[in-house]
Amino acid sequence: QVQLVETGGGSVEVGGSLRLSCAASGYTGSAYCLGWFRQAPGEEREGIATIGDDGIASYADSVKGRFTISQDNAKNTLYLQMNGLKPEDTAMYYCAARSGCSWPLKPDTYTRWGQGTQVTVSS
Repeated sequence: QVQLVETGGGSVEVGGSLRLSCAASGYTGSAYCLGWFRQAPGEEREGIATIGDDGIASYADSVKGRFTISQDNAKNTLYLQMNGLKPEDTAMYYCAARSGCSWPLKPDTYTRWGQGTQVTVSS
């Protein structure tokens, strides 16, 4: 059974950095495509980054140039390096998996979700 565990959230000041990790288990190879999402209170879940089947990363405009997605296939782990954090980045961040990659990310097409990790950016 696919399991996703996010870590690395926390509280930082404006301009700070955090690195999120998503440890995936229960499958091998490229059976699933992973993506990062976030959801702020009262807001819809937003897809923010993924790495496509071609190895090319895609980002939402809201994070482009500040966030970097990467993955370690040997460890089955997905990362999200977040720099230049802003108060509007405050949200619960989720890792999710689906069969096959696509962009833009549509939350309702993802079948497996982690429990999330909270990121809070204070001014």
